[in-house]
Amino acid sequence: MIVLYAALAILAVVVLIIVLDVDPMISLVIGSLGLGLAAGLGPTATLSTIVEGFGSIMAEVGLLIGFGVLIGSLLFAMQALQRLVAGLLRLLGARKLPYAMAVVMTTLFPSIYVDVQLVLASPLARSAAPQIGARGLGLMGGAVTAGILVGYVFVVPGLGTVSIAGLLGVPLGTMLVYGLLVGPLTALLTVAVYALVLRAGFWNPEKDEDPSESLLEAEALAERTAPSQKPAPGTGDGPVTRTASRVPPLPVALLPVLVPLVLIATGATLDAVGASNPVVAFLGDPALALFVGLLGAFVLARISLGREGTNEALAKGFDTTGQILLITGVGGSLGAVIAATDLADVLSGLFTADAGAPIVVTILLAWLIAAVLHLAIGSISVAAIAAAGIIGPVLGQVDVAPPIVGLAIGAGALFALHVNSNFFWMFQSLLGVSTSGALKALTFVTSLASVIALPLITVLGLVT
Repeated sequence: MIVLYAALAILAVVVLIIVLDVDPMISLVIGSLGLGLAAGLGPTATLSTIVEGFGSIMAEVGLLIGFGVLIGSLLFAMQALQRLVAGLLRLLGARKLPYAMAVVMTTLFPSIYVDVQLVLASPLARSAAPQIGARGLGLMGGAVTAGILVGYVFVVPGLGTVSIAGLLGVPLGTMLVYGLLVGPLTALLTVAVYALVLRAGFWNPEKDEDPSESLLEAEALAERTAPSQKPAPGTGDGPVTRTASRVPPLPVALLPVLVPLVLIATGATLDAVGASNPVVAFLGDPALALFVGLLGAFVLARISLGREGTNEALAKGFDTTGQILLITGVGGSLGAVIAATDLADVLSGLFTADAGAPIVVTILLAWLIAAVLHLAIGSISVAAIAAAGIIGPVLGQVDVAPPIVGLAIGAGALFALHVNSNFFWMFQSLLGVSTSGALKALTFVTSLASVIALPLITVLGLVT
């Protein structure tokens, strides 16, 4: 019955938000309360789980969100992101940018925490969207989704990939080779198929785009901050880039983003190969790395924008941060309530009963268990870890290479990231889309990537 209760709770949240137009935060609390009581947790345990779930998410991502949003606000005010987008568009063209972004993020940045990647990539996606077309935000949102999350579950040292490899006893070097065969191709195909779906009218800007007032005000502030406007050299009537007379050169302006990425990636990579030490762990901690980036952005903003402009940009960033933190925390509460049930125990017998099945069946079963866990729990990493924990003890009884099983688990854990995930609400707020827009650019795209990866993994399993 717990599977049915979890499904009904998730459905209720979606209906409340989309059909009845109830505020997402209120809907999530209602869904959490209803599930906890229906599952037999009891009133006291349900309430305490909701509170603990909120606190746990805040402890995990609160500072990351706050620092990341403030960095983005300052960089936007200094026109750094707008200038970067203009350069990328000149170099790649509007049609190629989403594909390049997805593949690069999957291949080069899987070590970065997904929440950090999202807060740093979102302003870039929003800045590039108008240059791509009427459905540009939908396409860039899908590219961000594929780029961040496909790498997270397939490519070492992505946290999901490393966790799966560790639990299944797969060497990281082996997992890296297999992941690079599947991950970038999955991201590329996902964006290509999603672009075709968008052209068929899947995205409705009026209904699917809904930036918060504070997000719009922060962008308007950036427009006011830059006093001059002129077409980019050699572009005629092409993309217009505003540049303030005292803004730092673009490579310098991007250091508040690049330095944290390098610090975090270095720390995660050295940790993955067992070469970490206290200094590396300290400098590579995501919270510290982003704080270093925030300090750098603050100094650059004070030089280029002055005290008043910097304070205005920070104020708008704080407004946006508060909204994101609240709804992100409540989204984590629903996931915590589901995790408190015995859903994982219900699924554990399923794989054990079918140990020794053919290769294709084994791959599909590993995918299914991880997918169901993710649908219920709302955390890719938790679903992947739980599925690997279920399958690991019987791995010796199946006629499939362990890395293939690991990839199948990763693909399943990627399936249909939705309203019970704090990442969903971060995505909605940071990209400036409505709940329906997030369901399309995030939930649909993760489902698409998960399904596209399956035949690739199956073929790889049959030939290895």
